[in-house]
Amino acid sequence: MLGWFRSQLTMARYCHNHNTPFYLCFFLFCYPLIPIVLSELSSTQITTMINISNSLNSSGSTVSWNIKSEPNPCLWKGVECNPPNSTVTQISLSKLSLSSSDFLPIVCQLESLQILDVSENHLRTIPSGFLTACGKLDGLKLLNFSFNNLLGSLPPFVWFSGLESLDLSHNKLSQGIDSEQLGGLVALRSLNLSFNNFSGTIPTQLGKSMLLEKLVLSANKFEGIIPGEIVDYRNLTLIDLSANQISGSVSESIGELSKLEVLILSSNILSGVIPESLSNITSLTRFAANSNKFGGPVPGGITKHLKNLDLSYNSLSGSIPSDLLSPLNSNLQTVDLSNNLLQGSIPTPLSPELVRLRLGNNSLVGMIPSVTLQNLVYMEMENNKLNGSIPPELGSCSNLALLNLAQNGLTGALPPQLGNLTKLQVLKLQSNNLAGEIPTEFTELRSLSVLNISWNALNGSIPTTVSNLQKLINMNLQGNNLSGSIPNTIASMSSLLELQLSHNFLSGDIPRMPTSLQIALNLSTNLFEGPIPSHLSTLTGLEILDLSNNKFSGQIPSFLADQLVALTQLILSNNQLSGVSPHFNTWVMVNTDGNAGLIKATTPSLVKKGNSKALPIALAVVAGVVSIVAIAILAISRHSYRVNDEQVDSGEDLPPPEVLQGSLLTANAIHRSSIDFTTAMEVVSDPSNIELKTRFSTYYKATVPSGSSYFVKKLNWSDKIFQLGSHDRFENYLQIFGKLSNSNVMTPLAHVTTVDSAYLFYEYAPKGTLFDALHCSSDNSMDWASRYSLAIGIAQGLAFLHGCTSGPILLLDLSSRSILLKSLKEPLIGDAELCKVIDPSKSTASLSTVAGSVGYIPPEYAYTMRVTVAGNIYSFGVILLELLTGKPAVSEGTELANWVPSKSGQQDKILDSTISRTSSAIRSQMLAVLKVALGCVSVSPEARPRMKSVLRMLLNAR
Repeated sequence: MLGWFRSQLTMARYCHNHNTPFYLCFFLFCYPLIPIVLSELSSTQITTMINISNSLNSSGSTVSWNIKSEPNPCLWKGVECNPPNSTVTQISLSKLSLSSSDFLPIVCQLESLQILDVSENHLRTIPSGFLTACGKLDGLKLLNFSFNNLLGSLPPFVWFSGLESLDLSHNKLSQGIDSEQLGGLVALRSLNLSFNNFSGTIPTQLGKSMLLEKLVLSANKFEGIIPGEIVDYRNLTLIDLSANQISGSVSESIGELSKLEVLILSSNILSGVIPESLSNITSLTRFAANSNKFGGPVPGGITKHLKNLDLSYNSLSGSIPSDLLSPLNSNLQTVDLSNNLLQGSIPTPLSPELVRLRLGNNSLVGMIPSVTLQNLVYMEMENNKLNGSIPPELGSCSNLALLNLAQNGLTGALPPQLGNLTKLQVLKLQSNNLAGEIPTEFTELRSLSVLNISWNALNGSIPTTVSNLQKLINMNLQGNNLSGSIPNTIASMSSLLELQLSHNFLSGDIPRMPTSLQIALNLSTNLFEGPIPSHLSTLTGLEILDLSNNKFSGQIPSFLADQLVALTQLILSNNQLSGVSPHFNTWVMVNTDGNAGLIKATTPSLVKKGNSKALPIALAVVAGVVSIVAIAILAISRHSYRVNDEQVDSGEDLPPPEVLQGSLLTANAIHRSSIDFTTAMEVVSDPSNIELKTRFSTYYKATVPSGSSYFVKKLNWSDKIFQLGSHDRFENYLQIFGKLSNSNVMTPLAHVTTVDSAYLFYEYAPKGTLFDALHCSSDNSMDWASRYSLAIGIAQGLAFLHGCTSGPILLLDLSSRSILLKSLKEPLIGDAELCKVIDPSKSTASLSTVAGSVGYIPPEYAYTMRVTVAGNIYSFGVILLELLTGKPAVSEGTELANWVPSKSGQQDKILDSTISRTSSAIRSQMLAVLKVALGCVSVSPEARPRMKSVLRMLLNAR
């Protein structure tokens, strides 16, 4: 009878919790003898689940399991049960910020468990009790410990006879892997150990039953050769060994893996030839071996079954096989053979399924194939020796978004048919021998954001309908024979950021320019004359203005000094200017040479009001004409600069801002006792305390009563580009961001919000920015030990930001100006929080994203318009090049990332000789770091190493 009452109570609870219809519950109560079974966990499993819940909650986790609010553990979030057997089969505790592993052995008491997922947490260990107890669960099939902080060597998975999938990727595991640690996994089908620090040779004992299907060992420190024993695992469908230090050749026996679908060997030091046997694997759809040292020819037939082929950045030679791009390869979509030593012509016909074809930076000759490929989106054949004319048939490739045929020997006219490419976003035809006029049809390319047809032999005038290109961001027509005047309609091109028209025969009146211009306006080496037009005063966001080598006359107008507040470089040399030159701020590089009647003004000292010391000289500025990759720039101002002296001398005493909310974010007792909000608000009300300004931030130095100094960074709450939302939302975000702990990342210590602004408190960096120390210091105090320490510190900070468990934190503007220095060996990465509080769609430049500073922008941003991890790595590579060369990111019109590769084999011309000649050991170390830097600035985003790998390689350069 007691059992009957218990069953009825269970029935009542079930009906209540599951909102069961009344008539069904009535039926069940009235006819209890009918053999209807409702699944319910056993008391043992309920007790185990309660114990797991208690263990999790006692460790401060955010798991919402509670037996009181939900008595059925099968309904707990992340729990799945097997209804027929009433047993727990799956537990998922992913993304819950778990740091304690104490609950893991308790989980093993669930004998029915099949899947355990504890990925994306902060676990540091796997307890031995878990390995012993769960190793006896024959039904356990999947373990996922990825994206945690596991340390030490690989745990010994001795038993686990039923385990089919083991994922330990994205941790900090290290040391070698021996046969005892994985050999007992007799049922193993999938193993992922990627993004750790494993070393030694590639393990070969991967399950006694040889059932392995997926092997992912990428981004570690494995070395040696690819072992022949891998071929014994005949069920393999995926092999990823990329981003290691694997050397030697790839055996032809690899072709015996008849089920292989994906083979990734990228970013190693593999050599020899590409195995021809790969063409025999009918299931192979992707083969990537880019960024290695493979030589010899590209094997014929290799694309017979492939969908994606990437062999870029090797030393492959010979010609492209005649069948490689053939229409018979019906699956082929992407081919990347760029940056090799290939010769000969491009074989035809081409597969109609091609989506991306990259053949740039080889020595290919002959003509561009006359093809119509409806699926083609990217065609890149730059920097070869191609000749002949551009085929008009390319105008029928209706999905083409990027066409890059630059730096070849192309001749003839620009085909008007290219104007049919309504989806084209980037057109690069510079540095050829193209002639004739610019077709008016080109002005129908209404999706175009980048147009570069510079350094050809084009003539005629600029089409008056050029203003149709309303999405154009960068227009480069320099180095041609263009004549006539600049169309008046150009003022309406509201997206234009850069206009390069130098080295032509343009004349007439200079029309009003788009007020959106920010990167550069270059009208040098033309036939313009008369006074410098006053309407240029509207270009308040312009950074570089070049009017040199013309016939401008009269005085230099004062608005160039007073109103163009963003100006960093002004070139007026070789004109007919006269009078007295106005005073320019010290951060503006002005060149007025070659003007016989011009009297240069004496530069006055800049003095702050009161008894404050003279302002230090501002940051030096990038020079010259910016290359095409800088197209999406300046949604945030890239150039940090010292505050204008007029603002400092305003003499207006502003009242301290009214604090709405203030909060300490740091747990550091010293900072908590030192930070004084009242003092800080008094400091920010006085412009003389400004140390640094950027487009969206103003940095003040605040010295609090304790004597400590802090940076107080002001964000303008009213600027629409900030997506701060409510004060509470901003507070919640900062509370999370403030908990980040890395000695190389500026994390906020406290914050204050007012009606129109937010103020963030940071550690003070007394040595200024890295740009200051490298390019503005007169005492040459940056020795190699300092530079190397800074490189390591910045890499550690980036690896930390990219590896955050909640997802990578990306830097919108990573440059030497955004790196602040506590000392000459202690860098701090600044503005990391901007990725969460900036809304790029509200940019004044109407861009779809924020691209960063001139010289630091990766090439792919020209058409992806999206900030990425790979883009951050490119920017870091430029910083490494600055440290190695001592040169700024842009110098004399050339980007450092382009200049260094052009000096291949001339290392002594690349390295800063004042450092490299110190000793042979230092030179050797610099060359090792140079190799890392070149990998980071690879044109291909896929070829760039991850930050963990970059950091490892830098540490190994010692």
